Amino acid sequence: MKKIAQLFIVAFIASVITSFGFIFFNQEDKTYTIKHIDSAPVVGAAYTVNHNGEVVPLQFTDVSKKVMDAVVHIKSTHIQGSQSRQKVPSPFRDFFNDNMLKDFFGPHFKFEQRTPQQRGPYTRVGTGSGVIISSGGYIVTNNHVIDGAEDIEVSLHDNRVYKAKVIGTDPTTDLAVIQIKERKLAHVPFVNSDDVEIGEWVLAVGNPFNLNSTVTAGIVSAKGRNINILQSQSAIESFIQTDAAINPGNSGGALVNLKGGLIGINTAIASPTGSYSGYGFAIPSNIVSKVVEDIIEYGFVQRGYMGITIRSVDGNFAKEKDLDVTEGVYVDSLMTKSSAKEAGLQKGDVIVKVNKNKIKTSSDLLEIIGQHRPGDQLLVGVNRLGKDKEFEITLKNEQGESKINSINQKDILYKLGAEIIEVDKEKASKLDVPTGLMIRKLNSGILRSQTNIKEGFVITHVNGKRVESLKELKTILKGKSGGVMLKGVYPDYPGQYYYAFGIDE
Repeated sequence: MKKIAQLFIVAFIASVITSFGFIFFNQEDKTYTIKHIDSAPVVGAAYTVNHNGEVVPLQFTDVSKKVMDAVVHIKSTHIQGSQSRQKVPSPFRDFFNDNMLKDFFGPHFKFEQRTPQQRGPYTRVGTGSGVIISSGGYIVTNNHVIDGAEDIEVSLHDNRVYKAKVIGTDPTTDLAVIQIKERKLAHVPFVNSDDVEIGEWVLAVGNPFNLNSTVTAGIVSAKGRNINILQSQSAIESFIQTDAAINPGNSGGALVNLKGGLIGINTAIASPTGSYSGYGFAIPSNIVSKVVEDIIEYGFVQRGYMGITIRSVDGNFAKEKDLDVTEGVYVDSLMTKSSAKEAGLQKGDVIVKVNKNKIKTSSDLLEIIGQHRPGDQLLVGVNRLGKDKEFEITLKNEQGESKINSINQKDILYKLGAEIIEVDKEKASKLDVPTGLMIRKLNSGILRSQTNIKEGFVITHVNGKRVESLKELKTILKGKSGGVMLKGVYPDYPGQYYYAFGIDE
């Protein structure tokens, strides 16, 4: 036992000596050189060129400062649900109102439906964004942000607050122009949206969730997107898609490039929840600038038409029709007096180019047409039975004329903003309505801004007087100043309805 104990002690001492020797002879130099973070290399960063021409890590501070002063917060107040103030639900509603987290977009979602029979007025306050486009107080926003609003309030980045006047709207592009009584304002310049490239860095500036002056960054993830959200037969959908975070309240805000140029107006998101899920959509600036110019100069949009029905070409459709191309726009039919037919286009032609722009989808074609007015000439390239041909087409207006629509701005129908037709006994019998005057189409004007009257409404009385002709309507309203009450019916609903509005001198 004594020998065993001695051997154990010797082994223990040897192991201790070995351990200390290993630590002593193998210890590393623990002295480190500490570098200030500013001098450390930037690994994996994106780079850009600053205003001094220096290559620096990508940052958005300069462009954010430049743009934020020109993006405003819009609060619109709506009175809904009364007999005289009916409202058709908008697919954009939850993009800017207080119920922002309710269902949004798509077949699985439901919106509150209020028919003319339902009564009980209530006030809804919606919020959105807008972009100052000139020093004269003009602001562009989405039509759905201000549509039917009784009161529009605009807050600037520096917290100044103004009441706004609606200059004009265009539901087919979901754009509107409003104006405030302030001059010498910071504004964002338009740039050519055709030059925008997929993968390009962009900033979205707006007021999501009432969080004023919010800037998010992302890239252009696609162009020419059609998401079938605009409820109009002549709607133009060719959105710029971005992954810059866009949420309810961004609607009407700016999508800008890194030079601070306006490339689009943020309009919609694709999301199962109503909140950001990676996909936002903006109206290209080339469409915006044309619509804005038309509204300011003419009072409404001057829309050009080719007079054709179309559909996009893909691989399966090309096989079905035995086409020689798998991209383009197929001419499905032509109207009798269409400008395309007069120029020589035929059913079965595939439009592949307009001017110098390649056409891949219907959205591409609609975007280009939407940038032009009646009377403009386009060089259209088509593929016909495998052969390329070119045709010069002169666009026409809705009435089939190659000229700008001229309207007497003092005319009462222009002020009302309505296209009104007479309903004679024969037509009244078919519609099961009294004779009167039907509102065939609503444009920018008193009826759209002051009431929630809908297209199809048949006017039977004005201020208690029976009307059956446009002449009678104009006689009653000639020189009228103050309140006006319309009484009438809808072909699809029982009962009579009333709409009140005011006419300024």
